[in-house]
Amino acid sequence: MVADGPARDAAEGPGEAPSAAGGVAPGGDGGVRTIGVAIPIPDPYGAFLQARRASFGDPLAHAIPTHITLLPPTEIPDSEVDAVQEHLRAVAGTETPFPIRLRGSGTFRPVSPVVFVALAEGIGGCERVQAKVLSGPLARPLPFPYHPHVTIAHHLPESVMDQAFKELAGYTADFETWGFSLYEHGRDGVWRPQCDFIFGDGAVPSPGGNRGGPASQ
Repeated sequence: MVADGPARDAAEGPGEAPSAAGGVAPGGDGGVRTIGVAIPIPDPYGAFLQARRASFGDPLAHAIPTHITLLPPTEIPDSEVDAVQEHLRAVAGTETPFPIRLRGSGTFRPVSPVVFVALAEGIGGCERVQAKVLSGPLARPLPFPYHPHVTIAHHLPESVMDQAFKELAGYTADFETWGFSLYEHGRDGVWRPQCDFIFGDGAVPSPGGNRGGPASQ
């Protein structure tokens, strides 16, 4: 999630997503909220990569849970929340857990100022789930081809981006993804999970989710 503008953040090739930019927070004026859908990176890997992102001085490090984007920042009316959740529940019900292997670093520069940890396994699974998520009530065009990744540095000085690229070049992590989460963007600029969608099962509220409050996202 980034604070640079929703059009740019919607880029699922180059770009950071979900993004903290744009949109009206849940319960805000106009009854519109900004959502994103992503596969969370489980701890200890997620916490480690978030800490590394913070160590590079990325001001968004603590506003963005470590993730692989499925749906970039998208505004929806409050009236469509139930339909979106039902859609996501149906998508999750058609899938089964699959392995993901993170290995090494990559970058979208010079097209977009992003350094990321790359997927060596699980790309096909992410692509399949992403295509299903971006259908029905969430159907939308993307300005770039979908490229699953885990952002670790965004919009930082070139020397810092180079440092991030080098320091994560040897990084590896293996885990099985259980499903994906629906996130909302809060007035405080923080993205928070609201509901988890379990592959082959259903949906459960995310711990600590605050669906009704103005700071939930």
